[in-house]
Amino acid sequence: MSDRAHELLPIPPRGDIEVYPGLELRDAHRDALDIKERDADGVRVLVYRPKGATGALPLVLSIHGGAFCLYRADSFAALDAGIAMNHGCVVVSVDYRLAPEHPFPAATDDCYAALCWAVEQLDVDRDRVVVTGGSAGGALSAALTLMVRDRGGPAIAFQALLIPVLDDRMQTASMRQFRGDHPGFNGDAAEGMWLHYLGEDHDRATTSPYAAPARAESLAGLPPAFIQVNGLDPLRDEGIEYAMRLMAEGVPVELYCGPGMYHGADALDPRVALQSAVVFDAAIGAAVRG
Repeated sequence: MSDRAHELLPIPPRGDIEVYPGLELRDAHRDALDIKERDADGVRVLVYRPKGATGALPLVLSIHGGAFCLYRADSFAALDAGIAMNHGCVVVSVDYRLAPEHPFPAATDDCYAALCWAVEQLDVDRDRVVVTGGSAGGALSAALTLMVRDRGGPAIAFQALLIPVLDDRMQTASMRQFRGDHPGFNGDAAEGMWLHYLGEDHDRATTSPYAAPARAESLAGLPPAFIQVNGLDPLRDEGIEYAMRLMAEGVPVELYCGPGMYHGADALDPRVALQSAVVFDAAIGAAVRG
């Protein structure tokens, strides 16, 4: 991998699993949930299921963010546990292989394998399957809906994409606007992310929509979507454009923009961050209720 990629987006040495600050599992989660590490046909996953729950529960497949090359499924454990607790569903968090050691299509293949395993091996309601992820996890969630449509895989009822990565071309106004010393994940880091994920010698004219979902020729036939973008995020415009394309294809979409919010940095107004969390939680709740 080139020095350019590491200069734009440094990757620390692989070591112990890093937990995102404030998202550690708490005693309340452990008291309410059965939490198990499972092997999903070669893919490590974490499974959260409410204790004492019986029968087929809704399934939420959660795909973590981190520019395709950072963090693990364990890093955002409190978010996954909260979904399982709040909505009485099974959450399967995918610990996909990370770039640059494992470039595209490793992560997408892992997510598809985990989805198929969860539907086949767990006691879940196949009519209430939701995929969700933030940032790179948003890209992988969107890619998963495309793969399921194209391959005839397990039906996905809803997709919830949070500040998603969608387009490797990086030609939007927001991508140009938020570069350099812009707080949080910025346009320079996005360039490094794609170099890590696709490889520096990748021909961008041939980028697969399973890597960058905005490359898909058609978005018809995809499941209803919730898409959140942030007002001060370089990824803002590609998320908005993707939502508009979905709507143009007749796909129901709820689009929310968090004003004054960065990508991966503290919001200027914490009340906006709280409101964004409430809106996302409501969208997930409506989806799992069916």
